Amino acid sequence: MTIMPTTGALLTCLSIGSWHAVPPGFTWIGSLPVPEGVPALSNRYSGWQSLADDVVRQRRWDRELPAAVKAAYRAAATRGQVDVDFGAGAATLGGATPRLDLSGAGSMRVPTSGPVRWSALDQLPRCTALTWAGPDRGLARALADRPIVSSLTWQDAPPVVNLTDTGLQHLSLAGADVREVRLPRGLHGLELAAVDRGLAVYAAADGRWLHLILTGADAETTVPAGLQGVREVALDGGGTMSAAAVRELKELESLRIQWRKPPGQLIDAAALAGLPRLAVIELVDGYGLDADTPPDVTSLTQLSISGLRRSIVPALKARYRGTGVRLVIEGAKPDTWLAANLNNPFRDWVDDDARGGAAACKAYVSAVRAIDKLPQEP
Repeated sequence: MTIMPTTGALLTCLSIGSWHAVPPGFTWIGSLPVPEGVPALSNRYSGWQSLADDVVRQRRWDRELPAAVKAAYRAAATRGQVDVDFGAGAATLGGATPRLDLSGAGSMRVPTSGPVRWSALDQLPRCTALTWAGPDRGLARALADRPIVSSLTWQDAPPVVNLTDTGLQHLSLAGADVREVRLPRGLHGLELAAVDRGLAVYAAADGRWLHLILTGADAETTVPAGLQGVREVALDGGGTMSAAAVRELKELESLRIQWRKPPGQLIDAAALAGLPRLAVIELVDGYGLDADTPPDVTSLTQLSISGLRRSIVPALKARYRGTGVRLVIEGAKPDTWLAANLNNPFRDWVDDDARGGAAACKAYVSAVRAIDKLPQEP
């Protein structure tokens, strides 16, 4: 594939596995020759899942970042160590540091209260990702003044989060007290964890350009108000999740559900049948699924399932044979084996190494039994 940034055309190699569906909205137009003057070899790689983000990032670099910001970024590539002080004492870091944890969990110290010396970020012009925790304390203003920072992880966030003026492209937000979030226009990745069910999000085009991830999801999870235009959603959570979480997303094109705990059950699956644009469904570790769990979705083009009971595979294949839906199945396991290992943390090792995975599962069971036999403290 050839992309055309303002610095000249570049050849990019796409790495695509059978699991990855062609993104909805992409249209195959055929094979075109590499334009004249473009090097035939490339060290740039991408894939369906990240291609759009890669293009957006390149465009932002070419057209939106100030020249001074880009010059400082380039100059810091060979810069040595620098002393950085956010107000709680200096620390020595590499001048090319790309990520910084200011949440208190990392090695970089920040005052526990009072003002934060955000000018310290100017010592790290290649720092594009921050981790923060607690009240704003000038964070949003500091990010607005430093558009090179494109990724933020914010834990224990306050009730109102306003990042409208920042250059963020990805935001991971957690906090039970958060009630209102205002996002910058350029944001295209939003991850929400442990947030209030009454959360309201203000995003460009009602979230149309966002890839939304809801972590810690359960059967009661809902998509926050204000995101009715979102087209890509991932639910990542417990043993039972509900498709009703996305019932109102009439623009939804891609849905991924990953269960982190048994039984891997999907309830209210019929809600998906009412989504007129839903083209791609990905289900991971859905060991509680049946062959008839996914409803008939008229717009569906690909159903990918990784981690399921082997007994339902024949019925799934029969159901989708000749329908125009591409069915991709990985990690099917015998029902009897799952009955013994469903709660085993090494369960999925068998997908990559049958003998090694089985041995790991057996060793875990033996260890648990040995622990259970230890005398209990009074």
